Amino acid sequence: MSHLYKLRTIPILKWVSLNSTDSYKILFWPGGSLFCSNPRFYRTKRVVLSENGNNLDETLTDDRKISDYTRKNAQAALLEYLHSTRSLQFMDAEHISKNSPNFLKKLLQKVDTEADVGRSVTRFLRYHPINEFEPFFESSGLRPHEYTPLLQRDLMFLSDDDLLLENYHILCNYGIPRNKMGKVYKEAGEIFRYDYGALAMKLKAYEELGLDRSFMAKMIVFFPSLLIGDVNVDFIESLEILRKGGIKLHWIEEHLSENSSYNWSHLHATLYLFSKTGYSYEQIGVLISQHPGIIFEGSGDRTLSLVGFLFKFGSSMQQITSLFLQFPKMQVGKFLMNLRQCFLFLTEVEMEVMEIGKIMQTHSLFMGSCKLKKTNSLLSALSVGKKRICNIILQNPQEMKNWVMGSKVGPLPKSGERQRSKMLKTKFLSDLGFVENSKEMEKALKVFRGRGAELQERFDCIMQAGLDKKDVCEMIRIYPQILNQTKENAALLLGAQRGGLSRGEWPSGQKRRTVNLLKFFYVLDSNMTKP
Repeated sequence: MSHLYKLRTIPILKWVSLNSTDSYKILFWPGGSLFCSNPRFYRTKRVVLSENGNNLDETLTDDRKISDYTRKNAQAALLEYLHSTRSLQFMDAEHISKNSPNFLKKLLQKVDTEADVGRSVTRFLRYHPINEFEPFFESSGLRPHEYTPLLQRDLMFLSDDDLLLENYHILCNYGIPRNKMGKVYKEAGEIFRYDYGALAMKLKAYEELGLDRSFMAKMIVFFPSLLIGDVNVDFIESLEILRKGGIKLHWIEEHLSENSSYNWSHLHATLYLFSKTGYSYEQIGVLISQHPGIIFEGSGDRTLSLVGFLFKFGSSMQQITSLFLQFPKMQVGKFLMNLRQCFLFLTEVEMEVMEIGKIMQTHSLFMGSCKLKKTNSLLSALSVGKKRICNIILQNPQEMKNWVMGSKVGPLPKSGERQRSKMLKTKFLSDLGFVENSKEMEKALKVFRGRGAELQERFDCIMQAGLDKKDVCEMIRIYPQILNQTKENAALLLGAQRGGLSRGEWPSGQKRRTVNLLKFFYVLDSNMTKP
């Protein structure tokens, strides 16, 4: 017997750590007896939860568990105190005693739990009055850090705050769960300061508009501010639009989240926009039933942001209306984020602004439906430059569907553009009298910049200055770099040389780039004017 007693008193943590990888090693009992650690001998202890979802065993004591017997006796003593001594209604006292684990934890730390817990708690409460607002707020669904700022310094007893209890009972009787009262108090505390009868009148006003108690009870939990001030007009008008579209109140309940906050003013603005842009109530109803996020994501703010984004690119309301009628099964915020990513991609590959606008107008549906890869990684994977990728997109914007996240992207085949450009350059120089494969031609090909098709345009621009073709060809043979200037620069230089501009009128940004060409024109012009 003494051996068993010693065995029972040795803490199990001295034998094995349940978090250790050696949990299944063979262990020795005191006295040399052998014991094999078999995981089947252990079981998970039942977790006891309050109505608020708190684990009572974890919150009641810091370093030990509490038995069901001790817990129930402590709760019964607190119930007896609140109901019999403090004269709270039995339902109130019972709910508070069973759903304030943190308060009960502090209470048990002040009494002798080895003795009769019920009697110890009763004796303690007899001589040590408690702040009843603490367990009251905790049982209403608030955590200590949430209700501590709400405690009043000059009040300890709930019975001293008549209006609080009066309005609390009105809401309870209306159908609002007691463990949701804390949320209502936190977001709209002034409701509990209303004078006698005022809160009941506000609730009745909503009922007279055709809203039943069950629906309103849930709406008040979601939006406690509905009971502040007069009847919320945006709320009523939004419901009216939805009901005209065939959407039932229970559908609205199912798609609202208690963890989200809603602004009925913004939500109504979104519905009003659709109703004034060609949608019938039936179409609105079908649209919202298929895509609830259009109004419930950010109270419609995501949708309004999307509409504004598309307007910036010149999309008409008809195009936007058509977009929403084909809207994919995804969140509006995700759609908008994808669309912005596509816009960023097009700007980073240096596409022309007007071309970006056209693509955003005509292909916004698929661009919002897919998430593109990052620009740098995509250019690297495709092994192309920005100019070529712009041409690919302009020819077929749907090609971007192949570049989404998660897809395998390989290098694009060579376009042959470089080879075609070299052939055009060679043909152009041959027409000017260069011998093919000669050193002169190789030198000219090395210094030429741009595509082969651009050389002829630049040549024609110089010819338009009134020079003979023979002279221009000689200029190019001596100084091939002249064809590296753009048509605009060449026209400007020729105009300056022929008296079109004075030096003071030159654009400063072009001065350094063209000084050599001016010198050449000057020398050439001097030679041509010699007798």
